[in-house]
Amino acid sequence: MSSEQFVATENSTARPDQAIAGKPTAHKPTLDKAALVARLRQIIPGDAVLYDEEDLRPYECDGLSAYRQLPMIVVLPSTLEQVQAIMRLCHQHSVPVIARGAGTGLSGGATPMGDGVVLSLAKFMSILNIDPIARTAVVQPGVRNLAISQAVAAHRLYYAPDPSSQIACTIGGNVAENSGGVHCLKYGLTVHNVRKVKLVTMEGDLITLGSDALDSSGYDLLALINGSEGMLGVVVEVTVKLTPIPERAQVVLAAFDDVEKAGIAVGEVIAAGIIPAGLEMMDKLAIQAAEDFAHVGYPTDAEAILLCELDGTNEEVSEQILVVREIMQQCGATEVRTARDEAEREAFWKGRKSAFPAVGRLAPDYYCMDGTIPRKHLPYVLRRMGELSIEYELRVANVFHAGDGNLHPLILYDANIPGELARTEEFGGKILELCIEAGGSITGEHGVGIEKLAQMHLQFSDEELTQFHAVKHAFDPAGLLNPGKAVPTPKRCSEYRQLPTQTSGEQSQTQTQTN
Repeated sequence: MSSEQFVATENSTARPDQAIAGKPTAHKPTLDKAALVARLRQIIPGDAVLYDEEDLRPYECDGLSAYRQLPMIVVLPSTLEQVQAIMRLCHQHSVPVIARGAGTGLSGGATPMGDGVVLSLAKFMSILNIDPIARTAVVQPGVRNLAISQAVAAHRLYYAPDPSSQIACTIGGNVAENSGGVHCLKYGLTVHNVRKVKLVTMEGDLITLGSDALDSSGYDLLALINGSEGMLGVVVEVTVKLTPIPERAQVVLAAFDDVEKAGIAVGEVIAAGIIPAGLEMMDKLAIQAAEDFAHVGYPTDAEAILLCELDGTNEEVSEQILVVREIMQQCGATEVRTARDEAEREAFWKGRKSAFPAVGRLAPDYYCMDGTIPRKHLPYVLRRMGELSIEYELRVANVFHAGDGNLHPLILYDANIPGELARTEEFGGKILELCIEAGGSITGEHGVGIEKLAQMHLQFSDEELTQFHAVKHAFDPAGLLNPGKAVPTPKRCSEYRQLPTQTSGEQSQTQTQTN
């Protein structure tokens, strides 16, 4: 297989909806590779233009490493003016552009195009301003999530969204995927913590969405950009909201002998009127993996644990801990612990945030899913996932944001076994369909990328997808920004559904609407 072809792993076949990421764009580039490299070198230094295979290989995928595609060229600009010039050049010559941050995404959103340019924002890593009075920070897109909190800690402030990958993921990627984290239940996702974004359009224009004020006039385009997966513009600057470090934060760890009991306890905590800073669940497989990896004192004989963090004033935290402990015991917890000090609190969270890499030690590969359901259906969904695990003969480790129903099942598999990746994908698709059945969504914070295109047609109608494409067209009429991601064509969805009542004329009309 040629290095220019879109590939899954050696012994697997890409699904048709995923293979679109490796196909040529609708508009064929009007410059060949050599000519484009020469033109790009007129904009940025020669060593910032990568085109040899060995230099391109690190950019062939993001965190969804099962699917890989070598880009035609990778560029690493260091100034806004360079980004604008690159975008104008690519627009002029119909070259697709895929913006890339740290590559920690898990849905294939940064998967390159074989005839496209990967625009890396890795050199945009400056914190431009910190305003402790307004509680904001202005940062470039390549700044790491955790670096923001570290930079403002002296002001007793921090940046609330904290994905498990916060030590490595960048704020530009967080905006693209609308990332959350263990504290998103109380403090919100990225969209709730961003005041202003500057982005460069495909035509090279610089626009500003949002403002330094608490609100701005007009349509809420700032919210639209959060979670847009690099399809509407290239983020070059972000103004984030900072949150005061609470007077006190304490974690309650509750162990259960049944995952359904833990699921019931989640709903009971929220029903009691308590909004924890974080409310996370891990099942037995994840507990054992995290404990073997991080050695934080998790009860490895438990079928599930809940980590419930409460923060605020000393008085309210003390009151809420008593209520939470009582709820956990009433719901059948076999053990309830309260972190004795800050060190133990950090240890409990270290285990949770280490769970993803820890589970990676249990099998050659794992497939990380991301779906969201109403909290009341947690027990049912967890039970059904257990049944599906037996049906597909694949182990699943569950690590997720239980408080807002954001599931992250990790399906363990071995890509070297013929057919096992395909079985894993089918299993993952069933989990997403289960989320829709329960009244939820196929994604909470990882995005759709190329991973979930097949399920988009189950959650949205053709009419809704046509509107998505209309929004895309308003920002990027040529369709050159991250093409083939997030939103399938309505015609493709109709084919999936195999609607017998749709005439060929209606199909043609639908297709025309999306072109």
